[in-house]
Amino acid sequence: MTSSMVRGAQVNLLVVAAVVATVMTAGCQQATRSNMTYPATGLPRLVDIGASVCIPCIMMAPSLEELKKDYAGRLQVEFIDAFQNPDAKKQYDAFFCPTQVFINASGRELFRHTGYYSKKDILAKWKELGIDLEAPAGQREAPKSAPQPKTGGG
Repeated sequence: MTSSMVRGAQVNLLVVAAVVATVMTAGCQQATRSNMTYPATGLPRLVDIGASVCIPCIMMAPSLEELKKDYAGRLQVEFIDAFQNPDAKKQYDAFFCPTQVFINASGRELFRHTGYYSKKDILAKWKELGIDLEAPAGQREAPKSAPQPKTGGG
């Protein structure tokens, strides 16, 4: 291997690392599709549309499994591989991987996020949305509507 090939490989690795770092830190709230409704399940639902080959998706997998296990009977957690189920991107209006869609028990979309989202942040978001996953059944969802995004002004 020549020194120019080694330098080229090092540059390629740096580019890949920069892309991964950008994707990992570029999580953002996409506009919630307030008109989006899904079948009511009786439980709040977190749908993660991702791919088994996506680095942020792979990094989220353990957190999703923990949420599924720790909150069984209180929260439905679903991972949909967009490569294996390409219709899911259209169904959930998700164009980036991963996209997390927060859906209340009645099937109304409350919030969506694109990019890596930690378990801690996911739990905090449910609470901010007025859904207390720690509360007894029947008392989890606050009777008021979900908080509306803040707008600028002054």
